[in-house]
This record gives sequence, C-alpha cells and structure tokens, in this order.
Amino acid sequence: MDAYYNCLQCMNRKVRILTTDGKVHVGKIVKVDRERVYLETEQGGPVRTSAFSPYGWGYRRAIIPLSLFTLLAIALI
Repeated sequence: MDAYYNCLQCMNRKVRILTTDGKVHVGKIVKVDRERVYLETEQGGPVRTSAFSPYGWGYRRAIIPLSLFTLLAIALI
C-alpha cells in the first residue's frame, strides 16, 4: 500500500517511475486506484491538432496504466 499513498502524493505532478523489470516511465500521474497508477506521457513528436487552431501543433499524449505492485521507485522531476 505504500506505493498507493506515494502515488497519491504525486498526483498531477511530473514524475519518473522505475519498475521492477527495469523500465523507466516519465510523465504526469493523472489517476491512482488500489491496483494501478495512470501516467500521461508524451508519445512521439508534434502532431497537427487542428487546421483551424491558432497554434496548429500539439503533442500526442498517451495514458498508460502501471501496476502498483511492479513499482520500484517514484521520483518527482
């Protein structure tokens, strides 16, 4: 349960997460439940958001669920 409370404290903040299998994930924690943490990451490069947008470009975002049982470390960045 420690991972659950640690993730709750880091909600809506940019973090780096290390899992027990050695993978590193970087992104913002957008949701936490008793089994998973949901991390919003920037995937790929810039993409066209809308032809009518004044800015026109944005970043493709993906939300990945990570099991709380596989988390090894969480660091704020």
